Amino acid sequence: MHTENTVTMRGDLDRIVQLAADVEDWPTLLPHYRWVTLLEGGGDRKVVEMAARRERIPVKWRAIQEIRRDGPTPVILYRHIWGVTEGMTVDWTFEPSGDAVVVRIGHDFRPRWPLGPLRPLAGPIAERVVGPHFVAYIAGQTLATIKATVERERAAAGVPSAVT
Repeated sequence: MHTENTVTMRGDLDRIVQLAADVEDWPTLLPHYRWVTLLEGGGDRKVVEMAARRERIPVKWRAIQEIRRDGPTPVILYRHIWGVTEGMTVDWTFEPSGDAVVVRIGHDFRPRWPLGPLRPLAGPIAERVVGPHFVAYIAGQTLATIKATVERERAAAGVPSAVT
């Protein structure tokens, strides 16, 4: 399963990366997040438990978050280590473009669910249900809220926020 969500945000790259990286603050920023608990680490490498909602359906997972700052722009990487999405890898990339930043979240997942004789159904379930109805939906909500926050802050500073 592969999903990709992309949004163009008018705002400061450093502020966008900060909002994306500070997952412990997501429950106050993102209404679809129920909690994020730091289990170990901190800074650019941490293990977290994350819980969100897909409308009324609760979901929960644990992941390792690593922030790589050695390139022209940071990259935020996740590897899910517990939950239905165990084994999923996630990458957030940031591409400055004029006064905007193109933010992309990519998810790759090959489920290893112990389904016995139903094992061949794992891929299609991930492709048709988990990917579009949970992963892409939650990532889309996350990007939309970060975009609204960054552009609201930009407008409050007197800079127009509409992307043309």
